[in-house]
Formats: sequence, structure tokens, C-alpha cells
Amino acid sequence: MTYVPPGSGWPGDPARPGTPVAHDPAEVRELARESRTLAELTAAQSVCRACPRLVGWREEVATVKRRAFAEETYWGRPIAGWGDERPEVLIVGLAPAAHGGNRTGRIFTGDRSGDWLFASLYRTGLAARETSLRADDGQRLIGARMVAAVRCAPPANKPEPAERAACLPWLSREVALISVDVRVVVALGGFAWQAIWPALKDAGYALPRPRPPFGHGAEVEITSPRGSSARLLGCYHPSQQNTFTGRVTARMLDDLFTRANALRVL
Repeated sequence: MTYVPPGSGWPGDPARPGTPVAHDPAEVRELARESRTLAELTAAQSVCRACPRLVGWREEVATVKRRAFAEETYWGRPIAGWGDERPEVLIVGLAPAAHGGNRTGRIFTGDRSGDWLFASLYRTGLAARETSLRADDGQRLIGARMVAAVRCAPPANKPEPAERAACLPWLSREVALISVDVRVVVALGGFAWQAIWPALKDAGYALPRPRPPFGHGAEVEITSPRGSSARLLGCYHPSQQNTFTGRVTARMLDDLFTRANALRVL
């Protein structure tokens, strides 16, 4: 088996054997639109097969594996949104890592980027533990939720434009379902910054025009579908390249998430 079958006992698996599967972008749009709860939406996200290139890659990685994880079972499926069901802070990333989320079944879990991110979230009061290693490690987010703009691990960490478009309805629907409580959206990296704008628009947010440029610490006021004020924050991605070169430091992440924490209670 090249992926974990839904409902087979993986910790936190949102799906069941009978969860409906999207096989093309039209079915993604239909299932996202028909999902009335986060539980329905995350279940459908986690079994999606709409993008053949991504399906083939995530399952190949789950079969071949990295030598360090050769004895482990890989998740090998899309990574659904995870965290608080009524979050005040929404954290948006690009896509799961091939040997991180695609292995562990949780976004930003089991890779170096996640090590940096969760350590900062813990220090700033948004995560219960300093590390996120696997789906059954007891980690939880506090008033926060994480999503990926593209739910499957892409080759070379680069999803194609058609794949981004196919995945957008999952993101848009998730944003809409949690919009009543969200006060802060944090975009990790320029791709997430670009991806979240159409999702916010689809979900009914009022957005400034023209679109402000991405940057670390960029802060934009947006208006929720219910008329309440919210903020979109830009944050450099805690990738190995960025952390090794010092473009992102622990202090920079802590300052950013301290700001997010302050904004969620205003």
C-alpha cells in the first residue's frame, strides 16, 4: 500500500472508508461547496485525488521513503487543515514536505521548518508543545489553525498553477467556515501570501486594492464577511534555506507571532 487507507486507525485521520473522493477539479469544487462542517471538509480534503502528478509523487515518496525513515509507514495522502476548530489565528503555508507532512500526516510536522515554527508557536503561547513530531504526539494548537494552500506534497516543492487552482476550493471553504472567529491570518512565505488572497475573496472578505506586496512583518487590514476587522500578516517561511542564511531568525518568528497573539485579543 502506497498510502494509509482512510479509517484504518491512523491517529487523527479525519476520513472513513466511505468518505467521498474528488477525482478532478470539478469534484473538488462540488465537495468543498457541499461541506457544511470542518469535519466533512477535512475528511474530503484528506482523500482527494484530483491532481494526477501530485497523487503519483506523494505515493511514490511514501513507497520509496527516505533512508532515515525506511521503517516507518508514510501517510501518503493530502494534508487536511489542523488545529483549533474555532481559531482566532489562521496560519497558511505552501504545501506539505515530502518527508514531513507527507510522512506524518500533519502539516509542518517532522521536518526542519516545522521544528522552527512550532518552537516559536510554543514560546508565544499558540502551541502546547515545543515540537511536532508525529500525529499522536499530544501536540495541539491554542486558538490557532494551520492549513496548506496546496494539500499534497509537490515535486521539488513547486506545485503547478493548475494544481494550485484545483486545490483553491478546499482553502476557500475552510477560510469561510472559520471566518466568524478568525482575527489574524499569517501567510508563511510569498506563495502563501498570493494563495490566500483569492481564498479570502471567495470566503467573502473585503480586501484592499491594489494587493499590498509581501514582506516579513507586512500587515494589512481586511474585513470579514460579518463586517469585523481582521489582519493579514506576512512572515518569511522558516525553510532551511531561510533559517540557515539568517534571513529568518527565532527572534523574527517570535516577534511576528507575538504580534499575532496581541491582535487576536484586540
